[in-house]
Amino acid sequence: MKNKNSHITSNPFAQTLLKWFAQNGRDLPWRATKDPYAIWLSEVILQQTRIVQGWEYWLKFMERFPQVKDLAAATEDEVLRLWQGLGYYSRARNLHQAAQQIVKLGRFPSTFDEIKRLKGVGDYTAAAIASIAFNLPVAVVDGNVYRVLARYFGISTPINSTEGKKEFAALAQSLLPIHAPADFNQAMMDFGAIQCKPVLASSATSPNTLQSLFAPLEGCAVCPLSDTCVAYRTSKVNQLPIKLLKVKVKTRRMIYIYIRCKGYIAIRRRASGDIWQGLWEPFLYKDDVDLPKADVATPPTAVFPDFPTEASHIASLKHILTHRIIYAHFYLQETDVRSPLPPEYIWIKEQDIDNYAIPRLIEMMLEKLHN
Repeated sequence: MKNKNSHITSNPFAQTLLKWFAQNGRDLPWRATKDPYAIWLSEVILQQTRIVQGWEYWLKFMERFPQVKDLAAATEDEVLRLWQGLGYYSRARNLHQAAQQIVKLGRFPSTFDEIKRLKGVGDYTAAAIASIAFNLPVAVVDGNVYRVLARYFGISTPINSTEGKKEFAALAQSLLPIHAPADFNQAMMDFGAIQCKPVLASSATSPNTLQSLFAPLEGCAVCPLSDTCVAYRTSKVNQLPIKLLKVKVKTRRMIYIYIRCKGYIAIRRRASGDIWQGLWEPFLYKDDVDLPKADVATPPTAVFPDFPTEASHIASLKHILTHRIIYAHFYLQETDVRSPLPPEYIWIKEQDIDNYAIPRLIEMMLEKLHN
């Protein structure tokens, strides 16, 4: 639980922020403990995940694996199954491997450098754990922190450039009160999430685009830092922070056949080096960026001569990932004879599919199938 007492500091920025945090900080369950395992778990879950969704998963993991040794002793399938629906499954695999590292070490690592050696832990996560669990004076820098600092100090260096990362990290560290690292870091994150919010996407497409570009956000009117905020003073709130253009999003087309034979279905575990590593899927008939945009009106038999004519269409879905848009078509093939399939496929009882971790796309397919 955050400390509600204000801390004495000669840094006006930190002083104002800590005072704001004491009154407005979010009351989250992982803040009610100093257990580094519980804190680490929350930080990994909340990467690329909204708090309202991550909260539920954190509770499920803490109930199923109350101690790090319980997580380490689990199978990868158990971990992936509990993680199902959160996406970015490499986080779950890294979490599992890191738990085994910790058990092998015999204790939870207690320094920034030690924590950073855990699988899947970078600077931000290591700093969060080090400061919150062990009260070490290490500043965190995430999207919220970038936004607050860029606006308050009027910094135009791109936040995802090498120069920007160094500049913001050094600035955050210089502002950190060494006697209150946990509260300060959590205050920065909460301030960015609650007070100094991102520009709404709709602003860029509104009829008054130019006007909205220079208009301050609603929160600025009641922001305790507005009097000394460079972006607010210079009408650049909606222009900061600056980020370099993202990687181009690619399109991928996939055709699945859900093969059912006398109560059994064929599935395989996806290999490493691609999306959904370690998760299970039905028979993947085609996977190509150049597949035609066939829909229900264009049966695949018209394009692929070897496609089973008895297969019936289940659904066509669009699934968006970070750098990919997947157009997937699903078909059901009922058969009395098990089809010859590549060796990586196995046959399982259809009713046992819940024991296997599957991607959200396949989960949506099954929902269509059973509705």
